[in-house]
Order: sequence, then C-alpha cells, then structure tokens
Amino acid sequence: MLQRFYLCVDRLIKRLTPHLIGANLTRCFSPTRLVAGAAVALTLCAGVQAQTQSINLYTTREPGLMKPLLEAFTAQTGIKVATVFLKDGLLERVKAEGVSSPADVLMVVDIGNLLDLSESKLFQAIDSNVLSAAIPAPLRSNDGSWFAFSLRDRVLYADKSLQLKSFHYEDLANPAYKGKVCIRSGQHPYNNALIASMIAHRGIEQTEQWLRGIKANLARKAAGGDRDVARDILGGICDLGLANAYYAGQMKTAAAGTEARKWGDAIQVIRPTFAQTGGTFVNISGAGVAAHAPNKAGAIAFLEYLISQPAQNLYARVNFEYPVRQGVALDPTVESFGLLTADLTPLTEIAKHRKEASLLVDRIGFDR
Repeated sequence: MLQRFYLCVDRLIKRLTPHLIGANLTRCFSPTRLVAGAAVALTLCAGVQAQTQSINLYTTREPGLMKPLLEAFTAQTGIKVATVFLKDGLLERVKAEGVSSPADVLMVVDIGNLLDLSESKLFQAIDSNVLSAAIPAPLRSNDGSWFAFSLRDRVLYADKSLQLKSFHYEDLANPAYKGKVCIRSGQHPYNNALIASMIAHRGIEQTEQWLRGIKANLARKAAGGDRDVARDILGGICDLGLANAYYAGQMKTAAAGTEARKWGDAIQVIRPTFAQTGGTFVNISGAGVAAHAPNKAGAIAFLEYLISQPAQNLYARVNFEYPVRQGVALDPTVESFGLLTADLTPLTEIAKHRKEASLLVDRIGFDR
C-alpha cells in the first residue's frame, strides 16, 4: 500500500511540477497543503488500481453478438467491459477524441476497416506471445497492431428447389439468372471486399463486365441486408443471392415459427468459389489496442481472452462464425454447409482494391 502511495505521489509531482516553478514553495508545501496533496495522491492511486477492473470497447459489431463473449470475459477475469456500439463513424469518433479517447479496444468487421484504423495510427503495436502463437500470420498485422478473431465467408443463398451442387461467384452474371438475383448494396463493406477480391483476381475490366452482368440479373434494387436475401427468396422475389454464412446459421436455428426460422428454412446454402482459384471468399472480424488506451493491460488481456479456446468456441457456437484458432469445433449447422476452402489471396492485397471497387459500383450505377 505504501509503495503504491509513493508511486502516486511521484506521478502527482510530475504532473504539478510545471505549475510549481516560480511559485512560493513554502506555501506549496505547508502542512495543510501536504495533507491535501496526500489525499489527492491516494485518490489517484485508487484510480490506477481501479483501472485494471474495467475497459472500454468501441465496436461496430452488433451488441447481441458480443454479449456472450463479454460476459464470459468478465466472469473469468473480473474486468468489466463498457461497450460503445457504433454502426458507423467509429474511426471518425476516435480521431475526434484524440489523446483523450477513453477507448481501450477498437473492434470492427472487414479487413478494410481494420487497415483504415491502422493507417490512421489509431492502434498501438503490442507484443503478445499468446496472440502471435494462436493466430496465423496472414490473419494479424506484422507489427502487432491488429488481430483477426473470426472468419466470415460470403456464400450463396438459393431456393431449395434449385438443383445446385456447386457455384462460382462468376456465375451470378450468367444471363440464365436474369431477374432472379437479390443482393445488398454494392457499397456495403461485405460486397465491396468481394468486388475488390474479384479485381485482384481478374482485373478491373473483367470485374466491370461481371458486375454489370449481376446488375442486369437483379430482381430488385441492390439494398437491404443479408437476411433480406433469404426473406425475398421465401417471398418469391428472387431465387438466389449472396450473404454471409453466419446469418444462415442464425436463421436456421431460430425458434420454430418465427420469421427468421421461416427464412432460414426456405434456403439452401452453397459455398461459391472463384473459378480461377477454387477458393471461397473469406473476410474477418478483428480488433486491436487503441492508440491512447487508458488501460492497455486490460485491453491486452481482453484480446488474449478472445483467442482462448472458450472464446473461440463461443464465436463458433453462438455467432456461427469460423474460429481462427485451430482445433475448435464448428457449429453443426455451419458445418452442414460443407467444407470451407478459403481463397488464399492475402486480405491486405484485396484491401488495396477497395477504392477501385467503390468507384466501379458508382460508375455502373449498381445500387440505382
């Protein structure tokens, strides 16, 4: 206790030194002021101690998906997690907060969003043997600033009546599917990343032809969300479309009789592949320690928990995602979608084409 007191006094003096220069030192260190200073130091000390008991998480992930992980982390470590959910504008908010930002951990989906935070210097590099040992090198930054904790594949939702055993992403532009395709906005990060991946594989000209072909096949405007693809297949609006696999897991395991369950029961899930590589497009969700994290130690503890066996099991069983840690069993529903052979194009390479993909979507009026 005494050691902590002296540590806090030392910190207090360092903070006040600039203000003491030229002041009347006799007045500053009178018995009354020393007692008051000691009280302030003890308060600061209590704050330092309390710092280890909570962290602030800024995340674009839906709160419902994170709740089981956060509760399990707190139960195991005693560290509480205050969550700030930001559907949009996370990067802008952290930038605006600057060095005063209370964020300890920044968590987002999509490799592009992770790289945007990294390139804006909003992460700090950390050295964790736990993270580097459990997360494959392609799924973490070289400098230890960001780490992937789950994988999410972009799959085909198709009407159960369709006789499909395999599918290429390129097939979405086949004129045979004219008026039969549903998809969300081409500017959404999920589709932007897929289009950027196609550019990485085939170049901008062939990707433009492909995207124009998909637009010609749309049954409705490119809008809504991934679950809306299943909803519209059930409603007879379209026969097939692209969405993330974990949404299908959620819908197919929803309570019987609910709208979500009806949507899930109406579709079959097929893992498309790129014709050139034979791999399925996979994106990530990930996180890093905020550049000005007030509780760096607590933030690292949280990231290390996320890669632990129990947490990776929750990613698989509760969120229907693919864990990045080897040896973690998949949810049976997701496993029933078939073997995942991920496309091996580096995500950082794909991310380089995001701007081209966005400009292409606008140029052909894909969302109009």
